[in-house]
Amino acid sequence: MTSQRNSVGDGSVPQTLTGRVTLGRLKEQAVKAVFFCCALLSIGTTIGIIYVLVTEAVVGVGDSQAFFQEVSLVEFFTETRWTPQFADKHFGILPLLTGTLMIAGIAACIGLPVGLASAIYLSEYASPRVRNLVKPVLEVLAGIPTVVYGYFALVFVTPFVLRPIFQDGLGLDVGVFNAASAGIVVGIMIIPMVSSLSEDALRSVPQGLREAAYALGSTKLDVSLRVVLPAAFSGVIASFLLAIARAVGETMAVTIAAGQTPDLTLNPFRSVESMTAFIVNVSLGDTAVGSIVYKSLYAVALTLFVITLAMNILSQAVLRRFREVYQ
Repeated sequence: MTSQRNSVGDGSVPQTLTGRVTLGRLKEQAVKAVFFCCALLSIGTTIGIIYVLVTEAVVGVGDSQAFFQEVSLVEFFTETRWTPQFADKHFGILPLLTGTLMIAGIAACIGLPVGLASAIYLSEYASPRVRNLVKPVLEVLAGIPTVVYGYFALVFVTPFVLRPIFQDGLGLDVGVFNAASAGIVVGIMIIPMVSSLSEDALRSVPQGLREAAYALGSTKLDVSLRVVLPAAFSGVIASFLLAIARAVGETMAVTIAAGQTPDLTLNPFRSVESMTAFIVNVSLGDTAVGSIVYKSLYAVALTLFVITLAMNILSQAVLRRFREVYQ
């Protein structure tokens, strides 16, 4: 009895409890180290990508000159012809940039309103049973391979949607490869992203705001569009910007559906080439390493990286500027 009382009454921790505390702390430290390594890996990967792009496009390696040491920035951003694989080489990125932005713009016109309408329905109108059924179906769209979307544009969107409406009905020439079909399928691809992120932002609005609006005699539509949507404005805009950045960086669907013709045009029914499609074309293995054509791949990739980085920074700025914090 005396020995047991001393072991407890003197403030010492029993040996088994000490072992448990030590083992628990070791597990916490191990998990913390794993998480830190994962974060460090992502940062290191980003730094490695930036190093490769800047080295090949701007700085150069050893005696090899970088792309922008052979091609001026003025020519790169003002020249209207992109023919690096021709005998008469021109390195104006405007045709690629125009094609990329046109496809992303068409995708935004399709994906943003449909995704936002889906988010409003799931957040404000759908019952829990319907929400649990519809949301997984929407998210299935995000799991379909982008190659499938590309061939879907070729064999369905162009011959059965665009040509009957615009070619047969309005007399416009719709090519087999065109920016419109690519933009439509990319717009379908970004619907799940817009819907999911926007719904999370809408559902984070406190219920008290809705009840206060109903108490003033507002209808369901008024509450959804004039109370909940403005309160979730920052999250919705951030989802829009992230979805557009996703559309800008889309590769295979655009490569298959839009074609590989780097023309400076605003006609959505003509074949165009995006920046990602050019990267795929050069990466096929027929281009000699170290050539100016090979280096142009990194210049285009660096431009695409800067565009997507700027859009992500803009989305974060919008979140910080318009974010509403509710208690």
